[in-house]
Amino acid sequence: MSTLPLPSPLAAQWALSRDIVYLNHGSFGACPRSILNDQFELRAKLEANPMKFLVRDYPPLLDAAREEVARLLGAAPDDIVFTRNATVGVNVVAQSLPLLPGDEILTTNHDYNACRCTLEEVARRREARVVVAEVPFPLISEEQIVQPILAAITPRTRLAMIDHITSPTALVFPIERIVRELQSRGVDVLVDGAHAAGMVPLDLSGLGAAYYTGNLHKWTCAPKGAAYLFVREDRRENIRPLTVSHGENTHRPGRSAFHDRFDWPGTLDPTPWLCAGSASRWCASLLPGGLAELMARNHQLAVEARRLLCDALGVKVPCPDSMLGAMATIPLPPVLQSGPPPTADLRRFQGWLSADRLQAWLAGEHRIEVPIVRWGRDGHRWLRISAQAYNSREQFEHLAEVLQTVVKGQK
Repeated sequence: MSTLPLPSPLAAQWALSRDIVYLNHGSFGACPRSILNDQFELRAKLEANPMKFLVRDYPPLLDAAREEVARLLGAAPDDIVFTRNATVGVNVVAQSLPLLPGDEILTTNHDYNACRCTLEEVARRREARVVVAEVPFPLISEEQIVQPILAAITPRTRLAMIDHITSPTALVFPIERIVRELQSRGVDVLVDGAHAAGMVPLDLSGLGAAYYTGNLHKWTCAPKGAAYLFVREDRRENIRPLTVSHGENTHRPGRSAFHDRFDWPGTLDPTPWLCAGSASRWCASLLPGGLAELMARNHQLAVEARRLLCDALGVKVPCPDSMLGAMATIPLPPVLQSGPPPTADLRRFQGWLSADRLQAWLAGEHRIEVPIVRWGRDGHRWLRISAQAYNSREQFEHLAEVLQTVVKGQK
């Protein structure tokens, strides 16, 4: 087994194993050591006196974290509540909708499977219908994204769930334009912004969407279990959490009904939420130019990595560089559609999100963690890479070399 390439010098800030090449920040994020230490200290205080921490300390700590996260998102603190992940946020909005039989929910073929499942189940219960706008990929212009979405609107469209940055194809959708066009037609928009915070600049107050949900454990590196839901003021009255708790009939002075309903879902470990603000500050402190420099650095590395991988595999880039954030999805050539020789013990790598033989082979034989996505009507394989500050160009070159050995062996 070959020697692994070195990560970025910044990798020492993270707890990631040096025995792997980790090119999959987009799936679950990775929390830096200092934030994990902050979380450990908060948990120690919680367990030292649970009554004091959860009853007296938690509310002001949560308010402070919410203020910091709101600044990151370009939103007012009153606009947001914390959730465990973006899928929960999608569930909250979808299950709160007053749908009637025959109503329609619009999404695209680039949506995240868990969120599509949410829409399908809600539609089934309400005798409504999910309509899927077919956005092509590869593509060359934002018109190819916008026009299929607008063409799918009907008089029965009640909500459009649109990704800001798509999970399977890693496209940055022109979300400002899409929201403007849909809202002008009387269609409320739920933006699935699972990957956006920390990858692209955000101004949720100016965006105008009725709802926006996203993760904080991904590109702002908070602990797992930190996410948010933004709800525009005129839509808050009908939004209810998935767990109805004390906040439904117990009002706290100085808090809105929106916060009362969501802030206390029952006994929980709130430390991921409480670390979300410090995690965003940590990301902003990593490079001299702050979060803007970090986002630019990760974008540039993703662009360069995609180019060298496409060159190595002999495939064309599937979209312009301007449509990328810090991730990129790359078409695999025909010789890789059947995967490598079955030398990896696939059973050790099977799970909810990893049953692909090529992905298992890369992890088992070469210690490279990178997702292989099956996307499109033909179910073809695509490679999705992520570029975070701990990654180096040499790691992507190593992936390209490994894949080239398979290509040469299959020809």
